[in-house]
Amino acid sequence: MEKQTTKFGKYEKFIIATLTILQFTVILDFMVLSPLGTILLDELDINTGQFGMVVSAYALSAFASGVISSGFADRFDRKKYLLFFYTGFLLGTAMCAMANTYEMLLIARIITGIFGGVIGSVSFAIVTDLFKIDVRGRVMGFLQMGFAASQILGIPIGLALAKQMGWHYSFWMIVITGIPLGVLIAIYFKPVNAHLNLGKKVNPFKHFTDTLLNKEHLRAYAATVLLATGGFMLMPFGSAFSTNNLGLTLDQLPWMYGITGVATMIMSPLIGKISDKRGRFKVFLGGTIISIITVLYYTRMGITPFGICVALNVLLFIGISARIVSSQALISIVPQPQNRGAFMGVNASIQQLAGGISAALAGKIVTKMPNGYIDHYERLGYVVTVTMIVASLLMYRLDKHLANRTKQAPVFSDLKSETINQPEEAKV
Repeated sequence: MEKQTTKFGKYEKFIIATLTILQFTVILDFMVLSPLGTILLDELDINTGQFGMVVSAYALSAFASGVISSGFADRFDRKKYLLFFYTGFLLGTAMCAMANTYEMLLIARIITGIFGGVIGSVSFAIVTDLFKIDVRGRVMGFLQMGFAASQILGIPIGLALAKQMGWHYSFWMIVITGIPLGVLIAIYFKPVNAHLNLGKKVNPFKHFTDTLLNKEHLRAYAATVLLATGGFMLMPFGSAFSTNNLGLTLDQLPWMYGITGVATMIMSPLIGKISDKRGRFKVFLGGTIISIITVLYYTRMGITPFGICVALNVLLFIGISARIVSSQALISIVPQPQNRGAFMGVNASIQQLAGGISAALAGKIVTKMPNGYIDHYERLGYVVTVTMIVASLLMYRLDKHLANRTKQAPVFSDLKSETINQPEEAKV
């Protein structure tokens, strides 16, 4: 019997690092636009409604692209598929950097969303194809670092460039970072194509509908909707709540987000490792309990010292990271290898749609008072708590179902492709 190992080989480490940096560039492209709002409103002479359209254009086009492309996702080598969409994403970001009117920026954001919205699902499909189940939580933990890094490094650097050289350079920074990364993927990534030998090819539309309506997949989609609801409800009003309700200054916000981001970067891989050893649902449940307690307390706070705000934010993001990392690792087990690309695409699209609707609902629940105070923020805490509880029940059922499926018919063996899993690499 082949000795099991949880050590990553050189090529595996390269894959993880590359995909993490790739996630960093894609997430940063989405996140950097909101802090640039004040600058864009003045320089492009647009109103808040037009800026809202620029922000939502990415999410809407990403949703549409994810749905349309999912039927084709398992018909190509995942490396080539990733390169195609990442190239389009960089071109769209370059168009953002060159835009000098509202119309040009809106079109550029639509194009960027069409390509960028698919990259995350392809990356997760690659991870699921290449890494065994017993280390997948660790890998998801590293990929989660891309989100934290965008807070710590990307947004502050992007804002500094915008202030010193103009807002266009925030997007040029992403393009300049992404081009060498794309070259590395093209040259050094091995083909990820073993799924092409599993089953016969079917009509893309049928492949999409079968993936969408699969009973096992529906359980995961329902959990994804509730997972997205919590984050997207609290996040849009987080900075306004911090400054107007908690009494923090604008100068303190970057420090709070930066410290929170550092903590998330440190904890995410550790959380992933624990989920692999102790069980994904156990870590998910622990993260949920931490998140619920913190949310219920945090959303009811008034003027609070900076240190306490930071500590609670760190605790909240640790809980959220535990939920994200463990749920991604668990949900990655759901699809069969020949359906992974389509499943990840549909799942990502549902997440985008659920997040957009949740943010809109949050805007209906809270009220901004004339003095800036965010009223009824605690109601968001109650709604988010309910979604977390229901999501935990769904994840429990999903975990039990997958455990029973594994006992009856082990279908989670690694794909044999021109990738990693070489004995000599595994011992490095």
